[in-house]
Order: sequence, then structure tokens, then C-alpha cells
Amino acid sequence: MNPVVSDRSPLANPAFRKLFSAQLIALVGTALSTMALSLLAIDLVGPKEALIVLGFALAAKMVAYVVFAPIVGGIAHRFPRKSLLITLDIVRAGIVLLMPFVTAVWQIYLLIFLLNLFSAGFKPVFSATIPDILPDEREYTKALAYSRLAYDLESVLSPVVAGIALLYLSYSELFQINSAAFVVSALLILITALPAQEKKERIGGVWAEISFGVISYMKTPRLRALLTLYLAVASASSIVIILTPIYVLDNLGGTETQYTFAIGAAGFGSMIMALSMTAILDRVSDRLVMLSGALFMGAGVLSITTSPSLLAMMPIWLVIGMGLSMVQTPAGRIVNRSASPSDRAAYFSAQFALSHGAWLIMYLVAGQLGARIGIEATAMWMGAGILVFGGFAYLVWPREDRAEIEHRHHSLDHGHLHSHGPHHQHAHRGDEGPEPHSHPHYHPALKHAHDFFIDEHHIRWPKPG
Repeated sequence: MNPVVSDRSPLANPAFRKLFSAQLIALVGTALSTMALSLLAIDLVGPKEALIVLGFALAAKMVAYVVFAPIVGGIAHRFPRKSLLITLDIVRAGIVLLMPFVTAVWQIYLLIFLLNLFSAGFKPVFSATIPDILPDEREYTKALAYSRLAYDLESVLSPVVAGIALLYLSYSELFQINSAAFVVSALLILITALPAQEKKERIGGVWAEISFGVISYMKTPRLRALLTLYLAVASASSIVIILTPIYVLDNLGGTETQYTFAIGAAGFGSMIMALSMTAILDRVSDRLVMLSGALFMGAGVLSITTSPSLLAMMPIWLVIGMGLSMVQTPAGRIVNRSASPSDRAAYFSAQFALSHGAWLIMYLVAGQLGARIGIEATAMWMGAGILVFGGFAYLVWPREDRAEIEHRHHSLDHGHLHSHGPHHQHAHRGDEGPEPHSHPHYHPALKHAHDFFIDEHHIRWPKPG
């Protein structure tokens, strides 16, 4: 697919500008709340036990993401999109307000689980909304780059912002700021004009709706490759997040400031690549860029086996950060390209759940390997794994990855909500009502070509040729 050449910034679009502002405000509030949670845990159980509490809280977050994102994504089409997003924001605001009243560790686990349960509903539906607002692919790519920059800046700057805030505020007040941020996000969504949502009725019961996104995702070759690349991303991220403090503070005898510089180098590399991504994707395919990202990550992680000095590790972490961005920034384009507009929420929810499942696995693997065999040996195994994941993605992702694919349909009788188009040309009795409408109908055997997505009428990917 040739990209539409456009120099317009997505921020020129009023709807995107408001939604991006909502995302930034919620992101800053959540960063402050994360710092406050650490302090709350220390107050409750002391510094050493707090590490265990925070570890279980992170696990609860990941479980909520992996389990509930597909559920919400599968049924999101049943609800008005704007009302759903606003409700999820308001509920999250209420949960965060309860944090200062926690008196037991189990209450932390419960609130973190609930907070991220509703975040697992909000974030994919929010992401699926952006392509409707920005149908121009180049503008959408810029929007993805802005989002990547926002996350990188948050990871680099949030400790500094939180540290300054704590000079004047208690950690309980940071929770209140986070709650207010969610309310402001809801208000911005309220005043944003969102495109009309296409009505959808899926065939099958509740389980068919819940599982639709994940099953369709796994049937799409380019998305199977994307998931494999996210295993590489999770492997490289775990090296940066989990092993960097041990390597800098213990192996090199460095300071906490030097540790933040190392983390900042990875963030800086990611931001450089995010800023360049629109221009790169004008000239190079998503497939080549993302597979190259796996090579960057693999080479960077394997370089750690040389036991680099603090000065030498900075460019290594920079390269790893660049590789992370080369995969993560275009990922939204791949998901968007693989789903029909009415099914985007289900596909984005599947991507959200499966990618966080990869992080959950690789964080555990990196932590266990680092503790048992050391940093350098862990880097060797994880770096080799990243290259294997990249190689598998290369094999799974077709080189000729056309959007329009010629395919055959067998004859079929069924009933669901539909409008008349390439797949619905049939007789009516006259009492079916206006489109979209639902009634039993017949599909004759058919061979044709169009942009191909896995859905009710296309339940398997066509074989090449």
C-alpha cells in the first residue's frame, strides 16, 4: 500500500488534539500515582517488604491487562464509544481516590487490579478510535510517533516531576492529582466530536464475541509476526528495566544518577527513532523497519556480554531504545491495517493483551536468569532469543503483504446485522427495515478481491496462490 503523502500534523485535527491532550494528562497523573504507590507500600510494610508488594502489584496489573482486555474489546461494539471511554475514566478516577485510605496490603492488590482492569478496557478502545479520526495513514503514523514520544518522555521525566511534586505535596495528594487527571481526560473526551461508530452484530454467543479479537489476530500472518516481534521487544525491555539498575549499581559500582542516565539513553534512542519514523516509513516498508528493529535490539543486548563500561554502555542502550521504537511505533499501523473499522476495538484489545502477556513472561524470565546466571550470560541468552524471534517473524510475515487479496467464498446461510455491499446482495421480503438490518440470508459461492480481514465472512487467511 502506497502511503498518502501529507505534511499536515495530526495536532491540526481538533478531535485528535483533544484526545492526545487527554492521553498526556492521564499519563502524567498515572506516573505521579505510581511513585506515590511506592511510598505508600513503604509506609505500610517497610522498604524491603515494599519490593515484594510492588512486584505482586505489577503482576496484578499484567494479569488484569492480559485477561480483561480481550473481554472488553470483544463487547465494546455493543456500547456507544464516547460513553464507554468517559465511564472508564470516571471509574478509574474513583478507584485512585481510594488509595490514600488503604490500611492493608491486600487492599493495594485489589485496587491496583481493579484500576488496571478498567485501564485494560480504556486503552485499546482509545487506540482503536484514533484511526477513525485520522484516516490519512501518514497523519496516523505521526500520531503514533507522538504517542511513542509521550510514553518515552514519561518514563524519563516522571521520576523528576514526582520528586519535585513531593517537595510540596504528600504522596496522598499525588493520588488526588491522578484522580483529577482522569476526570480532565473524561471531560476532554466529552467535548470531542468522535466519528459515528459502525454498528456490528457478531455471529455466535458471548464467548464468540470475547474470543473474536484474539482468534482473528492469530489467524492474520502479519499479526502473528507482530506478536513474535513483541516477544523480542519484551525481552529487550526486560534487560533495560530489570537488569540495568543491577548492572550499573552493583557490577559497575555506579551511582543512582548514572543509572538514570543509562535508562535515559534507551529513552533517548527511542525518541530519536519515533521522530524519524514518518519519514522512514515513507520510503521503507513497515515489515523491513520492524524486522530491522529486532536486529538492533538483538545486537544491542548481545553487546552487553562484553561487560561494557559505563561510558560504553550508553550507545548500547541507545541502540536498544532505537530498536524498541522501530517495532513499537509502527505497530498500530499493522493492527489498523489488519482490521475492518467495526472490528478495530477487538483487534487492538487483542494486541494489548497479547503484548502485555509477552512482557509478563519476559520480565519473569529476565529476573530469574539474572539472579541465577548473571547479567552477561542472561544478555547472551536473551539477545539470541531476540534474534530468533526476529527470524521467526521474517518467516511468518509474507514479503508480498498486499492489502487486497483474491479469495473464494463457499455458499453460506446465516443471519447477522449487515449493510449491502460486496458480501450482501440478496433478495428481501420487504419487512427487514432500513440498513443495517438483521435477517437470515444466503451467500452464493463467490470469488473476488478486496482488502482482506478476518471476520464473520472470512474465517481463514487465503493460501498464497
